[in-house]
Amino acid sequence: MRSPHGLEAVESCQDCVLRSESFFCNLSKDGLQAFESIKLTTLYPKGAVLFVEGQTPRGVYMLCQGRVKLSVCSADGKMLILRVSEPGEILGLSATVSDLLYKATAETVEPCQINFIRKDDFLRFLREHGEACFRVAQHLSQNYHTAYVQIRSLGLSHSAMEKLARLLLDWCNGNSRNTEQGIRLKLALTHEEIARMIGTSRETVSRLFSDLKGRQTIYLKGSTLIVRDRAALEAITND
Repeated sequence: MRSPHGLEAVESCQDCVLRSESFFCNLSKDGLQAFESIKLTTLYPKGAVLFVEGQTPRGVYMLCQGRVKLSVCSADGKMLILRVSEPGEILGLSATVSDLLYKATAETVEPCQINFIRKDDFLRFLREHGEACFRVAQHLSQNYHTAYVQIRSLGLSHSAMEKLARLLLDWCNGNSRNTEQGIRLKLALTHEEIARMIGTSRETVSRLFSDLKGRQTIYLKGSTLIVRDRAALEAITND
């Protein structure tokens, strides 16, 4: 089969299987087999739109590889980026389970490998495998907690620098790795997009990055970011 964006869907992927088993870690062998039979694993290019805010849910998207940004738009076209989803997350879960419209737009920020499960198939799977419902409840609860922490963090920050520091620290806890130089991660967003996450301007974000580079707190070249002094970022959030 072909993906909606013209790329070949792969029939199996070890990473996707591992992600599936991680999400439904307590499923029986029959449950895992049933899940594998209803998922469609697809490759998406950078910039592919999975679903749009206000759209009727088609199903859920399990992110295996890559990252996806979730955003909302106002009536006058102003965009707010809510967060960047990491591998292992399920997108569109709340809308699919509750039969409500998608509350955000999901767009890939790099090439992604995603498991898609159609709405009817997913709901039938939950009805037939009650053991999976607990994991779904946990995931929805985790999404709520993440949203709470994000709103509290950004809402109570006193400056744009503090908001940026909190965002960088959050990314350090996600898809990053420790190196001799510091915590290394790949920036998936432009300065403009980061500005839309923390409620400031692109010029301010560029200035803040230059400031952090000047203090030797971070190293930034292209999309490569190395946090050299995590303690310094933490100190900014504690001021």
